[in-house]
Amino acid sequence: MVYQIYPRSFFDANGDGIGDLPGITAKLDYLKALGVDVVWLGPHYDSPGVDNGYDVRDYRRVWAVFGTMSDFDRLLAAMHERGMRLVVDLVVNHTSDQHRWFAQSRSSRDSPYRDYYIWRDGRAGGGPPNNYPSLFGGSAWELDATTGQHYLHYFAPQQPDLNWDNPKVRAEVVDVMRFWLDKGVAGFRMDVIALVSKQTGLPDLTPEQLRQPEAVYASGPRIHEHLRYLRREVLAPYDAVAIGEAVGVRMEDTPLFVDARRGELSMLLPFDIVRMDRDGWRQRPWTLPRLKALYTRIDGAPGEHGWNASFLGNHDSPRAVSNFADDSPRWRARSAKALATLVLTQRATPFLYQGDELGMTNYPFERIEQYDDVEAKTLWRTLVETGRVPAGELLAHLRRTSRDHARTPMQWNASPHAGFTSATPWLAVHPNFLEVNAEAQVADDDSVFHHCRRLIALRKRMPVLVHGAYRDIDPAHPRVFAYTRTLRDEAVLVLILFGSDPLDYVLPEGLRVQEMLLDNGARDVTVAAERRIALSPWQATLYRCGGVAHADGALTPPSPTAPTGAPLR
Repeated sequence: MVYQIYPRSFFDANGDGIGDLPGITAKLDYLKALGVDVVWLGPHYDSPGVDNGYDVRDYRRVWAVFGTMSDFDRLLAAMHERGMRLVVDLVVNHTSDQHRWFAQSRSSRDSPYRDYYIWRDGRAGGGPPNNYPSLFGGSAWELDATTGQHYLHYFAPQQPDLNWDNPKVRAEVVDVMRFWLDKGVAGFRMDVIALVSKQTGLPDLTPEQLRQPEAVYASGPRIHEHLRYLRREVLAPYDAVAIGEAVGVRMEDTPLFVDARRGELSMLLPFDIVRMDRDGWRQRPWTLPRLKALYTRIDGAPGEHGWNASFLGNHDSPRAVSNFADDSPRWRARSAKALATLVLTQRATPFLYQGDELGMTNYPFERIEQYDDVEAKTLWRTLVETGRVPAGELLAHLRRTSRDHARTPMQWNASPHAGFTSATPWLAVHPNFLEVNAEAQVADDDSVFHHCRRLIALRKRMPVLVHGAYRDIDPAHPRVFAYTRTLRDEAVLVLILFGSDPLDYVLPEGLRVQEMLLDNGARDVTVAAERRIALSPWQATLYRCGGVAHADGALTPPSPTAPTGAPLR
């Protein structure tokens, strides 16, 4: 069970309005009570903060706003005392433009660090070297006045891309990884790692490729060579986990990254689901059958020898309950529990983003000045200020899709600023913190927090929920997500109703409910004639079942001696 922490927004221990490492240490018992095994810590490295730490100025220093190296060491020791492990973000597709490597690189065309980055002359007659777009908007090239050349940046201009074709760069990355592994971290979540290999010759993108440039950026010719190098040189000797961000990776290419026999990554974080409703910065409609089809494809994508991650929220996405469920006061809690049920019952390593265990929601942004994210600001500058998109249109989409929704401070209690800080927080706290906060939910046995805790505990005691085969038994149903998990003679049925209208659901022929294992508070669930189940709004229930429908229509009953166990409530 992995829990992602965005350190700037988790807990402020020193009263400066910004979350910090001592704040995380202070809340480890909360995470332990939830059932967390591993913490993924967002970038804690020294940074100018243009992209909230994803622009690294010094890989071997702690960002002063988060504390000191001693604070980091204390955090790691406190985690180990609790039997927890720490995974840190590895941001090595790019650095900050204030990194000493880049300062040297831009100083002269003859600098020994020039080839640490990607420099090119502009086109004849002016303009950037090619038509690459930045994933944050605008061109991916920036003209540097000192030497008259452009440098490549897939993200913000302050985040120049490293040149991984230079063996000195790869060696520097390995040294950084060893530094943190020697401290005792368990491994890395590798930021946009699929983008580190650039296309030979950097040719222009076609009009079709320009619709999804990250797919081209993630298919560089040496990506697998580079990943095997990292595995051989540092990951394997330290037995370290390597969690790759899969932005741009085609689903059919998943085994190339995670098949254990290839020696590259431990797992991927697939973005197909969290971006299913996106067309660039625009939001588009989605349907439950489409969501279910993606889950089936993702489950099969790693192949027999690979593994994946399961998540619906992270620091780059809006809040899961606002994006995929119903964040109205009436249905927020139950629908948040439904999403947690979905995440925690997949054949993959589950990831919860901070606050999702509480059902935290999108912030009610109204003006561009309320946003902090460099992506939102760049879109405003390149689209609205140039007259290409009306302000109201961009704001309407940002209210649904902005990354800042996930970055509002963690809501700890009902005191001022939700107990996150005693000062003015760096980003506004959601006004619903009086109702949605950790203190209240820990005290309420029927809360989202305790539903997540019970799910995590159930998953740990039932191997079928970890390793069991996954099968969607009703892929075309417009409102019910029904799937089985089977392992040897044990079978579990998961039923989730999407929406606020109740529904009588009939199970496929041959499938029988035996016992309820866990539900999300829909206590009026009834089972009639074994196959008909009355589903309440946003109901999510796990059952031990007496048969499993397979692709060929055959039915496999569980052994009559299978353990029963009591419902985990």
